[in-house]
Amino acid sequence: MSIKTQPLSLTINNQHYGPLEVPEGLMMIDFLHEYVALTGCRLGCGQGICHACVAIVDHDSGTSEEVRTCITGAHFFNGKKVRTVEGLAKTDDNGEVQLSPVQQAFLEHYSFQCGYCTPGFVNAATLFVERLAKHPIPLVDLEGAIEKALENHICRCTGYVRYYQAVRDVVLKTPGLIKEPV
Repeated sequence: MSIKTQPLSLTINNQHYGPLEVPEGLMMIDFLHEYVALTGCRLGCGQGICHACVAIVDHDSGTSEEVRTCITGAHFFNGKKVRTVEGLAKTDDNGEVQLSPVQQAFLEHYSFQCGYCTPGFVNAATLFVERLAKHPIPLVDLEGAIEKALENHICRCTGYVRYYQAVRDVVLKTPGLIKEPV
């Protein structure tokens, strides 16, 4: 008996992969871990409930979304542009890693305990900040907007307070994300 495969080509963190022969039905999280050695997406519940496994899919329309990699087959991502938590940091000309503003805020606020769910929260917060850059909101709406952006993510350790503080900090420190009162 042989395992049926299909070719898969996609871009992950601005690097093209494929075409690779990948087993039909292989979940994206397994592809990321086993084929491209990106282990930032975490297998939490394995049922798409906790969102520790989310990756960001960037569409040609300019929109982006979180996709749960533990319940989504790798072939769903064929031809797509994907970002994982590893791709949010940048390496400067000296070879030093520069964390994204969200990653840095999470670190400064110690917004994790065991850290298992952190990649999912970082990806959700990153999308939230990117959306605010396109569509700023009034300051009065910020708390509710943060809650909505992170509501699907489950953490069993921290109680969420530091996650919310880190996101609030990034938003308030980044010009143009909050509408000025008229």
